[in-house]
Order: sequence, then structure tokens, then C-alpha cells
Amino acid sequence: MKIGAIKETRPDENRVALSPTVCKQLIKNGFECIIESGAGLNSFFSDEAYVEAGANVISSADEVYRTADVLCKVNPPNEEEIEKLKAGSVLISFVYHLTNQALVEKINARKVSLFSMDAIPRISRAQTMDALSSQANLAGYKAVIIGANETGRIFPMLMTAAGTITPAKVLIFGAGVAGLQAIGTARRLGAVVEVTDIRPETKEEVESLGGKFISFDMGSGVKIEGGYVKEAGEDVLTRQREILKKHLATADIVVTTAQVPGRKAPVLVTEDMVKVMKLGSVIVDMAVEQGGNCALSEVGKAVIKHGVKIVGYTNLPSMLAPNASDSYAKNIFAFVTHLASNEGFKWDMNDEITAGTLICRDGQILKP
Repeated sequence: MKIGAIKETRPDENRVALSPTVCKQLIKNGFECIIESGAGLNSFFSDEAYVEAGANVISSADEVYRTADVLCKVNPPNEEEIEKLKAGSVLISFVYHLTNQALVEKINARKVSLFSMDAIPRISRAQTMDALSSQANLAGYKAVIIGANETGRIFPMLMTAAGTITPAKVLIFGAGVAGLQAIGTARRLGAVVEVTDIRPETKEEVESLGGKFISFDMGSGVKIEGGYVKEAGEDVLTRQREILKKHLATADIVVTTAQVPGRKAPVLVTEDMVKVMKLGSVIVDMAVEQGGNCALSEVGKAVIKHGVKIVGYTNLPSMLAPNASDSYAKNIFAFVTHLASNEGFKWDMNDEITAGTLICRDGQILKP
């Protein structure tokens, strides 16, 4: 079975779906690997490295589309790429099918079987395949580094001959994978870290990383499913906003990480809340592509509103392309070797991982 990867076409994308190391592992397991020339250059993987791993490096993406039985991508395919998909082939990629129904229908019309990497169930035996977590982990790190770069002050406490410089104060919204990495990174840089999450069970994890957990009564307005907050009532968000105003007023850097699969991101920082923040403070909104946790965020931009710099940079994992690509490729390896052998796919719909990630097959949409 031939597994292929192409150079990603999204303008700000530096990642690639297969690394030379993972190609070598796939080949050892009996698969063939086909890589478009230059596909890994933005992740600092040379064509020579792929050749040394045993992959077949070819000059054009079109040839990969024609010959690969399985095409691995990072981003959902665009219109032009969908037209090149080979009937009967398998596509493995981030797809976000809950909000991209039209895209799924177009892929399905090509008689392509589609597995969505963002639909990996959050169960223990799927942890090695969990690409959302592997990429969010890196994004949480990068968000703090961006905040440190954009702020006008240092993070750690310094005792100098001129006096003591107090540590920066970082406020993090959300203690999921990205939030926990953000806590650890901010603490390693020497900041005082406060954290808010509407899931009280995250308190122990936050405190184990050196963060201070901000508690409040959330009532019964929160629905949690599969480890994610699926729904939070407006009354819960209102209570959270009121409690957090005083914490925002003293924060130097704010990192927001809250996202809801298949829905617009909740607004956690309103314009009125931005107005109480210190002049020169920074907000890094990691949910900007899903609508934003801050009401004043702008996609792909760093803007100043009411004296606060609000950073809405997108695709943070791509800014750490070598690590992000390597992690994603390892997720792909674990996923492919679970779903298939070198002779073909198992199509075991009694398997929770297969059933959860297979979006369409044989012209039929399985997960609308």
C-alpha cells in the first residue's frame, strides 16, 4: 500500500504530514512512501533525508495524487486539491467535519474514504494518535513565547543594584492541553501564573504545575463530553467574566485557549473587560480562528485596543514546524498502523477509533 504526502498549500503552513523518521517506520512495516519534492523543506526535512529513509521522492504533487493509495495531509484540502483526489483512495487529514459539511460532501462525491484527525476519540488507547493534543501542546508553548515577546517587561523576578523587579503576572483561560503547557512555560520563565477553567477537576493539575487556580461557582450550566466543554450557559460565562475582571486588571499577559468542537469559541474577554486591563498588557487569543475568546481579536493580526495589545496570530504549531511535523507524523503512524496493514484497511466499524474518525466511504457520508 502506497502512502503519500504533498507540500501543504495553505499560505501560512510550514508543517508536513510525514517526516523522514516516520517514513522509515512505515516502510519497515511494509508500506511504500511517496513524497512530493520539497514537501518537508519548511520543516527542515530535505529530499535527501526522505530518500535515505527509503521514500520515493517525486517531482510533482499530481503524481502523488495519481499513485498514492493513502494521502496524508495536515490541512483540509482546497477545491483544486479535492479535484485531484483519486477515486477509491483514502484521505487522512484534519478536516473539522462538524463545521465543514460542504467540504465533506465534495470529498465524498469523489468516492474517497475520509478519516479526520481531529475526530480521534479521547480514550487511553488513542493517545498516540491524538493530533489535536500534540499540536495544542506546542501551540500553548508558543502562545506564551509570543506573549513574552510582545510585552514590554521581563517574566522573572530580578534583584538588582537598582532595586527588585517584580515577576510578570500571567492569566491563562483554560486548563486543557494548550493551557497546561502555557502554565508550565510561563512558570519556567519565572512568571506568577493564575488560571481559570470552568471544569473544577482541573484545579489539581493547575496547582501541580505551579499555577494558582481561580475558583468560582459554575452552577449546573456546563456540559462536558469526552473531556471537552461542549456547552457553557451564558449565566456561567457572565459569572466568570465578573470574577475575572479584578484578575485581568493586574495581569501583564493573558492567554486564552478555550475552544468548543464544532462551535464558535466562547467570548471570555469582553470589550469592557479589556478596558480594565493595564496599559501595555498583552492578550494572546489562541481561539481567534474559531471566532476568538476576546471580543476585540482580529484574525492574523496584533492590534492595540484601549492600550492593550491583542494578538490574533493563527496556526501557532506551524511556527514550530520541525517539532509539530514530527509529532503529527508520529500520530499518523500510530493511526495508520491501527487502521490498516500493508495489505489494506480493516474497516472495522466496531472499533471505536475507526467509527469515530471515518467520515465518509464509498459515496456515503457516515458522520454528518
